[in-house]
Amino acid sequence: MTQLSIVVPVYKEEANLPEFLRVIRPILERSGPDFEIIFSLDPSPDRTEEIILAEREKDPRIKLLKFSRRFGQPMATLAGMQYSSGKAVIVMDVDLQDPPELIEAMLAKWREGFDIVLPQRRQRVGEPWLKRTVAKLGYKVINRIAEVSIPANTGDFRLMSRRVVDEVVKLKECHGFLRGMVALVGFRQCLIPFDRPARFAGRTKYNRFWGSLRIGFNGIFCFSSYALALSTQMGFLIAGFSFLLMAIYLFYKFMGWTILWGNPTLVILVSFLGGVQLIGIGILGEYIGRIYEEVRARPKFIVDKAEGFGSAAPTANDGSR
Repeated sequence: MTQLSIVVPVYKEEANLPEFLRVIRPILERSGPDFEIIFSLDPSPDRTEEIILAEREKDPRIKLLKFSRRFGQPMATLAGMQYSSGKAVIVMDVDLQDPPELIEAMLAKWREGFDIVLPQRRQRVGEPWLKRTVAKLGYKVINRIAEVSIPANTGDFRLMSRRVVDEVVKLKECHGFLRGMVALVGFRQCLIPFDRPARFAGRTKYNRFWGSLRIGFNGIFCFSSYALALSTQMGFLIAGFSFLLMAIYLFYKFMGWTILWGNPTLVILVSFLGGVQLIGIGILGEYIGRIYEEVRARPKFIVDKAEGFGSAAPTANDGSR
């Protein structure tokens, strides 16, 4: 079994790959020569695949998973974890925002007996205030209502022991919310604070605002049923409010007073109730949509090419559930 596996999801990263390998190779060599770097590649229109294969010719410890189509970063990460063979597995980005310099400290904590080592961001250089705000609020909401606790300001960058990886890849969820899945399986963990630098080159491949919201929604809807309970509570609250309005109306009627509410009041009330109903339907839709995804049981990923894994590797569509 390999001592250390580095899983790196990539898509259109030709500008970052050479620098990433230049920086990480000496660090991994100092930690021991028994390692592998697995690039999980969504088919890219640039030279990302060509660069990886060229580097693999120089160093067979560099391996490639190429998918039949673009499955997205979460599924690419899970695929790399499933194909990894290391006693310890580190998931990280190729843009050097996840500093390779932390690898040695993470391995030291793993050797101390921690199964999960989480680098925790103190600063997020280069990220707009809106994304930072959404992330901060998202972690607070998720940790308040979710079934699991996810440390704030942690991403997918983490070290996991072999037993953690084996348990995570056995989970049948198709959303790929790695932070929640790792928290769900448990085991002993620790945090390593660090200051996150800006990207080395290029731009992020997902929308900074909507991408963060999508991740947050997965944390809320996939690890908590609180939103359904909240919808019920809103229903009772509005029903109580309507009874209060009815009591006020009857009181005015018995007193013979004139009720001057008119059309604006009716429009506001109807719009308010309609909005609340749509919110409730939307919450139901989020859960039903996820149930539909799980029931279809489609493969999480389909591998088109697996370079460097040999005959012992999982089958090409082993992401099926």
